[in-house]
Amino acid sequence: MIPSLKKYIESLNLSTIPAERQAVLQPLADYIKAKTDAQQPINLTFICTHNSRRSHLGQVWAQVAAAYFGVQGIHCFSGGTETTACNPRTIAAFERAGLKVTKTTESDNPVYEISFDDLSQPIIAFSKVYDQAPNPSSAFAAIMTCDHAEANCPYIPGAEKRLPIMYIDPKVSDDTPEETATYDARCRQIATEMKWVFDKVDQVRR
Repeated sequence: MIPSLKKYIESLNLSTIPAERQAVLQPLADYIKAKTDAQQPINLTFICTHNSRRSHLGQVWAQVAAAYFGVQGIHCFSGGTETTACNPRTIAAFERAGLKVTKTTESDNPVYEISFDDLSQPIIAFSKVYDQAPNPSSAFAAIMTCDHAEANCPYIPGAEKRLPIMYIDPKVSDDTPEETATYDARCRQIATEMKWVFDKVDQVRR
């Protein structure tokens, strides 16, 4: 794992997650543990309206946390109810956290490769609808990261589990002096919570 990223992950303090938030996260850990026990692949699709910020943060940090703890068979995706673009502020937050990001296309909806080590395939990030390839169309957990998508998508075709794990949109601070701090805080929150989830999964295997 990239040394700066490993240092970032190790700095994430799981004790900062309050009990009520742990109760929100526990069903995701239980889902992963159940699929692991059944020796089944685990597909996690993080969903928000625009697939621009929170869903990408969830996708990337879940995949990184799985790699950090050595949990095998984890495939993380993200999608929206409509297509926009992965916001460059999200990408900048990833880079500040220690991830290596390469933009591979130039368009209104660019494709990014996000790497956490030199041995694994990079995470591919771009905005897409939640059921658009390469996302799975069946046998996945739909993790709803925003209240708008949760309210407006009462049914996610193909999802075998629906888990509301919602976050405040860092967009609230766009183009303000607080922008960088807000994105870094949301990035760190989601990274910490995904570390908590996979720490719980790893505890069962120890």
